[in-house]
Amino acid sequence: QAQLMESGGGLVQAGGSLRLSCKISGFDASVFAMGWYRQTPGRQREMIASLARGRRESPIYADSVKGRFTASRDNTENTVYLQMNSLKPEDTARYYCQRVGYTDNWGQGTQVTVSS
Repeated sequence: QAQLMESGGGLVQAGGSLRLSCKISGFDASVFAMGWYRQTPGRQREMIASLARGRRESPIYADSVKGRFTASRDNTENTVYLQMNSLKPEDTARYYCQRVGYTDNWGQGTQVTVSS
């Protein structure tokens, strides 16, 4: 069964950085496009970054995080990462990873809180 375990969240001041990890088990992440998503209470989950299967394609980012966040993957560890720099209070959310186009087996996510 597919399992995704996010970690690395926490409380950080505005302007700070965090690195999120998503450890994947139950499937080979290298053959899937992987996405990072975030959700705040009362709002729909939104995709903020996506990683194509192939290494040649650059990640795609939502405008809200472009230039500040960097998504990457380590296929040997079956893990995807999200480096978040220059964090803003509006980045406060619960962050998830998931195969792009899939809606099952969501992990518990990791909470990121950015104080002003």
